[in-house]
Amino acid sequence: MRSLVAVVGATGTGKSKLAVDIASRFNGEIINGDAMQMYRGLPIITNQIPVDERNGIPHHLISCIDLEVNPWRISMFRRECLRLIDDIHARGKLPVLVGGTHYYTQSVLFQDQLVAKDSESTYEESSSCLAEDVDSVIRWPILDADPELVLQKLREVDPVMADRWHPKETRKIRRSLEIYFQTGKPASQVYAEQRQSNQAAADTNGVAGRGQSRFNTIMFWVHAEKPILEERVFKRVDVMIDQGLMEEADRMSNFLHEKESQGITVDQTRGVWISIGFKELAPYFESLRDGSKTQKQLDTLRQSCIESVKVATRQYAMSQIKWIRNKLWNGLVEADMTDRLFLLDSTNVGDWAKNITEPSERIVEAHLNGQSLPDPKSLSELARTTLEANEAKPKPVDQNTRKCITCDICRKTMTNEEQWQVHIHGSAHRRVLRSLAKKQQKDAYLRKQQESLENTQ
Repeated sequence: MRSLVAVVGATGTGKSKLAVDIASRFNGEIINGDAMQMYRGLPIITNQIPVDERNGIPHHLISCIDLEVNPWRISMFRRECLRLIDDIHARGKLPVLVGGTHYYTQSVLFQDQLVAKDSESTYEESSSCLAEDVDSVIRWPILDADPELVLQKLREVDPVMADRWHPKETRKIRRSLEIYFQTGKPASQVYAEQRQSNQAAADTNGVAGRGQSRFNTIMFWVHAEKPILEERVFKRVDVMIDQGLMEEADRMSNFLHEKESQGITVDQTRGVWISIGFKELAPYFESLRDGSKTQKQLDTLRQSCIESVKVATRQYAMSQIKWIRNKLWNGLVEADMTDRLFLLDSTNVGDWAKNITEPSERIVEAHLNGQSLPDPKSLSELARTTLEANEAKPKPVDQNTRKCITCDICRKTMTNEEQWQVHIHGSAHRRVLRSLAKKQQKDAYLRKQQESLENTQ
């Protein structure tokens, strides 16, 4: 299998620097996996690595789409990323995938994270950064209907998948129905075919589970202790302010008002408009524009908005870590690839060469030469404690065998047998049973009284 290096981690940990180090050392090219960094003209708000820090390494899928362009769907990113990986390999170079939008990255790493190939054969193939996917809701309006109707339709075409999802798992229900429309096959059948294909690949490779991996992949998780990371994130926002964050946010605000004056409404719930740094600063620029506040009030609001940027950035960093600990880790468990995730401790940036550069170079060199790789837990104390905690977690529920169970008495749906057992032995369920029994006794008594009355007449 062809080699791929992936770099993941929270914002502010040094992912981009590590990617440049690896690409420089091993004749590589970098593919950006951060959705916001794909937008052109906003290098500070989207945290793009400065050109003078790229060491001449080609960076793909960065600063390539304009504000007017709708955000890429995950299927479009995956398709373009895979094309670039093929191209980089064809030129004898090493692709290095780096980014903080981890569900983008994960869709590239594994074969079965999302239905691929068959489900996308109806989309127009394109290698252009400006290409857009066809909107599924326009093609199949029922996908935008009430969740109850979507679930009802899914029960008609794919009862197996309908039974798998809880009625409140609307996104999964919608996706299962969308797969049916895209492929003409029930999603349960498509997933079954994928599992058979993955197993065949695993048998060929001689490694159980590895058939789910598209490439011979190693992953570096650049991580730092939480207090240090939070402090670093706050300082990073201050640096971004000095570099021109306010000016970029002002430019975005002016763009919106220009469009509004032309009668054009911009959807601010998608794309770059939800990037951290703009939406938090928007109240300040609105107040600045309408002239309703004094200078002192404006200064206070400005500082408050900057604090909001810091808080939002910290929350985003924590959500990125949560994704790695859960979603990415579960994907690695299913693919039997947890030994391919190497945590590098960037807590002390002064020890970058010792803690990041040297171990990453040793691992990549061993990987490319087909040599044995070290135990990921051996790299540092942070790696040991973090990875051991993940290993101690129960294995994820196999979605393929999952089936929801509904309690007709309580009108509640459980997602697995364990939840069902807890429910039927719980006090709430027993209370409903007692109430139902009392009601049945009362109804029986009233019927008996009515029968006696009728007999006396």
